[in-house]
Amino acid sequence: MTLDKILIANRGEIALRIAKTCKRLGVSTVAIYSEADREAPFVKEADEAFPIGPPPVPQSYLKADEIIQLAIRSGAQAIHPGYGFLSENAGFARKVREAGLVFIGPDADTIEQMGDKIESRKTMSAAGVPVVPGTEAGVATLNEALQAAEKIGYPVMLKASSGGGGIGMVLCHDEQALGQQFQTVKNRSKAYFGDDVVFLEKYIENARHIEVQIFGDIHGNIVHLFERNCSVQRRNQKVIEESPSPSLSADLREKLLSSALEAAKAVHYKNAGTVEFIVGGDDNFYFLEMNTRLQVEHPITEEVTGLDLVEWQIEVAKGNPLPITDQNAIRTTGHAIEYRLYAEDPNTFMPSPGSLQILDWGHADHVRIDAGYREGDQVTPFYDPMIAKVIIHAEDRAQAIERSEAFFAQVQIEGLKTNLPLFSDFIDSEEFKRGDYHTKVLSEWLKQHKGELAK
Repeated sequence: MTLDKILIANRGEIALRIAKTCKRLGVSTVAIYSEADREAPFVKEADEAFPIGPPPVPQSYLKADEIIQLAIRSGAQAIHPGYGFLSENAGFARKVREAGLVFIGPDADTIEQMGDKIESRKTMSAAGVPVVPGTEAGVATLNEALQAAEKIGYPVMLKASSGGGGIGMVLCHDEQALGQQFQTVKNRSKAYFGDDVVFLEKYIENARHIEVQIFGDIHGNIVHLFERNCSVQRRNQKVIEESPSPSLSADLREKLLSSALEAAKAVHYKNAGTVEFIVGGDDNFYFLEMNTRLQVEHPITEEVTGLDLVEWQIEVAKGNPLPITDQNAIRTTGHAIEYRLYAEDPNTFMPSPGSLQILDWGHADHVRIDAGYREGDQVTPFYDPMIAKVIIHAEDRAQAIERSEAFFAQVQIEGLKTNLPLFSDFIDSEEFKRGDYHTKVLSEWLKQHKGELAK
């Protein structure tokens, strides 16, 4: 199959990232943009660009039918959804294929199956992949939730079945917290993910969040591209990721990678995906969820493997075998760390929209910058406030941290608040440098430095 024109159903840095690979491959790109993004860099980078609607997401980047019609009218043969927005919408994936277009991602059935967190738990358990102890179905009432939590044992995570990330979960330490949060999480689940089904999982203390990049094709080949440590989080959302994980023994790493492959085989996975695990302080690990798309943090995998994951996605979507089908031929070199640079107050994590009056990266040797904005651009309040992803690759972790410190010391950003001071200070901490941190490391460190990061 030939794919020589692709519509990118996304915005910002990921739209630019996809366009970069397409350009290298000689594939034309079509961008869509809201009124707020009319002058954005990703619009100018594309070969063609079409307006999709007003700034609010439901009126622009979530208009599935209109996006498909634009793809057809532009002559694009495929749609790449990036991440977020419609990337894990099974209905959209089906409509794309029913329209005679190629959806650059897994099958709609897989997206649907893995998008339902309760169903995905059942599937993984049946495949022999360990899952976090929890309810086997949704809990409809507070009384039902309280009874289930008593059996599981506090603390528990109250989670939306149809959505992930910090929006879809809350930690409950006791009955009182569960009682206060139950209806709130149900309402939030309905508003963000379309249904109010919630379930409970045991909260694993001092956990590490480790994910494995997997890839499959229509010929039955499935491989992993090793792991990423995503344990530096705020509000259950990732801030710093690194590969390889500095806290895994060789034996534990092999078990995680093998389990990820079993998870992918259980659903006959095709294209790019990520199997996420929680690893306890006792090194027992549990399946958390499968993300059926490209991840925000995919660049660190690209840096250590030397592979282009978007190119792999396109090749698989064309019906070709994986570029490398022999697992033993996929190797890693060095260490890579990704930092998500946000327009937000570094102490409160509240968004800080405004104008990037100065955005000077300085000398960026050994640094990859996947930026969605340029100096002079406006960071609007309509979308995720991530300005850029800073990816640093080095021979080893110590050198990667050293290069990170040198890079952040010279970056200049003016016009709005950013979390740049957080990176400068946190990566110099003993907690981070030891490498054995867990998902609460950032919140605990910030308690000791509250109010000291203002800039």
